[in-house]
Amino acid sequence: MASAGSLTARLVAARRHVRHCTGRMGLLIPSSSRASSYRFASSERRKISKVLVANRGEISIRVFRACSELGIRSVAVYSEQDKMHMFRQKADESYLIGAGLEPVAAYLNIPEIIHVAKNNGVDAIHPGYGFLSERSDFAEACERAGIKLIGPRSKTVKQMGDKVAARQAAIAAGVPVVPGTENPITTVAEAKEFVAQHGLPVIFKAAFGGGGRGMRVVRDPDELEENFQRATSEALAAFGNGSMFLEKFIERPRHIEVQILGDSAGNVVHLYERDCSVQRRHQKVVELAPAPRLPVEVRDRITTDAVNLMKYVQYENAGTVEFLLDDKGNHHFIEVNARLQVEHTVTEEVTGIDLVQAQIKIAEGQTLPELGLNQNNIELRGAAIQCRVTTEDPALNFQPDSGRLEVFRSGEGMGIRLDGAATFAGAIISPYYDSLLCKIIAHSHDLPAASAKMSRALREFRVRGVKTNIPFLLNVLDHEKFQDGTIDTYFIDENPSLFQFHPSQNRAGKLLNFLGNLLVNGPVTPLGTHLKPAEIHVKIPTTPLGELGPPGWRNVFLEKGPKEFAKAIRQHKGLLLTDTTMRDAHQSLLATRVRSHDILKISPFVSHRLNNLFSVENWGGATFDVALRFLKECPWERLESMRKEMPHIPFQMLLRGANAVGYTSYPDNVVYKFCDMAVKSGMDIFRIFDSLNYLPNMILGIDAVGKAGGIVEAAISYTGDVSDRSRSKYDLNYYLNLADELVKAGTHILCIKDMAGLLKPEAATILIKALRDRHPDMPIHIHTHDTAGAGIATYLRCADAGADIVDVAVDSMSGMTSQPSMGALVACLQRTPRDTGFRLADVSEYSAFWEQTRTLYAPFECTTTMKSGNADVYMNEIPGGQYTNLQFQAFSLGLGDQFEEIKHAYREANLLLGDVIKVTPSSKVVGDLAQFMVQNKLSADQVLQKAEDLSFPKSVVEFMQGYVGIPHGGFPEPLRSKILKNMPRIEGRPGESMTTFDFSKLEGELKERFNKVDEKDVMSAALYPKVAEEYMEFRDSYGPVDRLDTRIFLVGPKVGEEFEACIERGKTLAFKTLAVADDMTKKGEREVFFELNGQLRSVLIPDKSAEKELTIRPKAKKGDRSQVGAPMPGTVLDVRVKPGDKVSKGDKIVVLSAMKMEMVVQAPDAGTVKEVHVVKDDKLQGGDLIITLE
Repeated sequence: MASAGSLTARLVAARRHVRHCTGRMGLLIPSSSRASSYRFASSERRKISKVLVANRGEISIRVFRACSELGIRSVAVYSEQDKMHMFRQKADESYLIGAGLEPVAAYLNIPEIIHVAKNNGVDAIHPGYGFLSERSDFAEACERAGIKLIGPRSKTVKQMGDKVAARQAAIAAGVPVVPGTENPITTVAEAKEFVAQHGLPVIFKAAFGGGGRGMRVVRDPDELEENFQRATSEALAAFGNGSMFLEKFIERPRHIEVQILGDSAGNVVHLYERDCSVQRRHQKVVELAPAPRLPVEVRDRITTDAVNLMKYVQYENAGTVEFLLDDKGNHHFIEVNARLQVEHTVTEEVTGIDLVQAQIKIAEGQTLPELGLNQNNIELRGAAIQCRVTTEDPALNFQPDSGRLEVFRSGEGMGIRLDGAATFAGAIISPYYDSLLCKIIAHSHDLPAASAKMSRALREFRVRGVKTNIPFLLNVLDHEKFQDGTIDTYFIDENPSLFQFHPSQNRAGKLLNFLGNLLVNGPVTPLGTHLKPAEIHVKIPTTPLGELGPPGWRNVFLEKGPKEFAKAIRQHKGLLLTDTTMRDAHQSLLATRVRSHDILKISPFVSHRLNNLFSVENWGGATFDVALRFLKECPWERLESMRKEMPHIPFQMLLRGANAVGYTSYPDNVVYKFCDMAVKSGMDIFRIFDSLNYLPNMILGIDAVGKAGGIVEAAISYTGDVSDRSRSKYDLNYYLNLADELVKAGTHILCIKDMAGLLKPEAATILIKALRDRHPDMPIHIHTHDTAGAGIATYLRCADAGADIVDVAVDSMSGMTSQPSMGALVACLQRTPRDTGFRLADVSEYSAFWEQTRTLYAPFECTTTMKSGNADVYMNEIPGGQYTNLQFQAFSLGLGDQFEEIKHAYREANLLLGDVIKVTPSSKVVGDLAQFMVQNKLSADQVLQKAEDLSFPKSVVEFMQGYVGIPHGGFPEPLRSKILKNMPRIEGRPGESMTTFDFSKLEGELKERFNKVDEKDVMSAALYPKVAEEYMEFRDSYGPVDRLDTRIFLVGPKVGEEFEACIERGKTLAFKTLAVADDMTKKGEREVFFELNGQLRSVLIPDKSAEKELTIRPKAKKGDRSQVGAPMPGTVLDVRVKPGDKVSKGDKIVVLSAMKMEMVVQAPDAGTVKEVHVVKDDKLQGGDLIITLE
């Protein structure tokens, strides 16, 4: 036997060797130093060669890694639900357990785990944390089987796992405790008895487990029974035993725990403390080591008590002693966790000790001194923080989320450690287990530095496919109390600012879903024809970089105001031009489908080379509706983006008087607010008209624009023929009288709006000369359509008669139902007194761009059916902007081959309605009636005869009621009376009697349903409620689709195609379409594969063609409070209502369980249960419909 002196020398040398050879986490001494005769050595020493981890997820991988470093083989066990999980692939061997059992039950199946261990030569089992880690019967089973449990002895597990026994041990060891029940309780009566003696608040704790499961704080006696039931149920599900421990709840404590290591020779050391005060639902969220702002004397008292307790119970292996520290510095024992803790990582970082390796070596029989672990050489080095990244949505009360990780990109770098298991793209996050995704540990020289590293790492994370708590963690780290270290367990509850998040944009992921949906289900925007967008890259004319173009007419307006602007127009000698290419031209030729994406490409050219345009007509009218409804883009963003590109040219829009840009009447405050917002967004000239020339509606618009600071251009909608004296309804005096009223109302510019192209050259001379004579100082602006081909002739006569401005479209977007040709008019007026001042070469270059761009919109091309101009417009009087839309509507109704009949019926419908002014929305009324007549094979006479028995289109009924206004000459009788019968009639201006619109209420409703709602979204929803809401829902689902090239947006990419999308300045996404799966999943989804920025990505897209064949649970409609949806994926534990039951707001209706957490679903409002859509044990996905109320 060696002498005492030589043995001591060998121990000292061994410890010295440990410090030199193992680095920060090294604990292992060389085999030559493992003397069996060490003074503290256990009599039982057994080398471990194979370890089974009776757990799952990241803790399993943590143990496997430690085993690998020690040269020990590792074994995983996994449930059926975990067969694709990474942790089993990290082990040297893996075996299925619990076939046919519930997911959690598989990992609680002691006999099978022992069987697997025995059959596969396992020496030792590591229990991890959770599941069986604190089950004494499991420890006993291991001992009986001759398998070493890497943890404390079964006797200690039993004693420490019993909260009452642990309290008794603490009292015996002289450690202060909190008042609590002496034994576990199993009934509500026992809980009530304790409360009667000690008062409230109290806290329920699971007697046989921890981790926050089965914990409930009770402050109200009425909630005692409900919380007892829920805590018991949770504990039973998580630990297999629902017994409860009840103790007095200490207000505002800090949660301090001490890491302990003990060996079989009776040695116990502490590895300092951790602060776990940042908690939610009694579950730790962020852990710190060491505890900040903890006085040295308090630390010493706590660690001394922890060591004394563990020595008293003869504790072996790793464990944690937990305390509550009150605001006076007094500490109270809570419990012992006889296992490794989730947060053991921060202790490893600040001490340099590998706790898992220490556990294994202690289990082999080595002592703490042999491992170089004496209290005096365990030192703190810096500060560490651990954040638990979970798949929970903090915006929805931390509801667990599950599904597939579409993207996982971690934050790494110096001072960052990641412990995870399902951290890769494609990983499936199960709804059956804990929601922990990974643990991030940051270590640095002090808390602020560690916090900065953690914050940086979290911001680098990109997780898509499931919600995470990362936004919440960032708010915690950024909070001044956390940075100061002045936190307690009330920190989260008392700081609502922690729950104010900026939602993740996830633009790339959303675009992938959009593209995948196109490939699986086809176009989102209905296509008018079978033609396909051209596969071309449009050549964009070059312009000087970094310059915004020379000054233009807008500079005059901004410097001098509307009145002086009007004077400057009259003083100008040449004929001024408004370019309609960016609005009315494509409305007329391409069903209003041209996207901002293409308009913005050519805008810099217009700004530089066509800067002397009077205006660019680019907004309002149908473009507002179509942008939201079909193009899935925000019309306000279009306006603001164009203004940035063309700062010096006035913008012009179409304002439908009291109808704003809608098809119905609105409360007056909506129109005023709209105009104000439009001016602030960059609009200058408002062409104000009314579809019936109804003055009260127009005057409201004039007043609204004037108060907003815009330029008022009052427009008289032209119909009939002033050169034909036989047509007396709309004669010259009619127009002159209207002009007088509009000038009197304060218009800055007078416009003749010839929306159907009916203004013949002779009529133009008569009308414009008369207006010029009547109002010599008033600028006159002419708008027409070239449907009959006489547009240029009309404009030349207008110019001669004294008109100041005319509307034109660039050559390749002109003619037919569009405006007359810009190039033709420029050429005709060259070297004349009315020369426009434009260069034909510039117009030609502008036209070339649109000639190519137009081919991208082939599915909406009017020339599919209309090959040339047509003079029959003088008979049917169909407005140019309506002509092509009417064609596409006819196709969608199956009347495409009857368009000639529709044009004839349009004339008859107009006469039936009293020969009205026809422009949106009155033109829509005429068009709807015409298609109704053709579809039902009705002549005008038959409509009159059968009117009382027919179900007319809604627009026709509302027109007759007076919602559009009062037509010149009044409503047609007896048709009106036959259609309306006893229905109400509107007298006077419709908006005048409407209640003031509540924008604040609408904003609140929208923010409850959609992300990033701003003032513009609210206005869009006020004008087009359903359309705007559908757009916002689409935007939240699919992101910035307006950034995609037009062909890709309309019909999707081809397999193998590569393309790009610039989502913001300096950020370009590179896509490549790889494949679409032939087979569907059980849920009716197809997987679509892409490369995104060189990384493989895939999305699962529901195949709409499969919906009829599959039984799919209905979803609760977002925003409909009568439909109650599942707040998270999970299993129905209890249904507490049935059809016919009356419920009050907040009543408990269903109990769900997911990831071992229970949630009570409450009624959002009072009502009656109309239908219950679930039964007990149903498996639900988030949003599945549960209850319908009425």
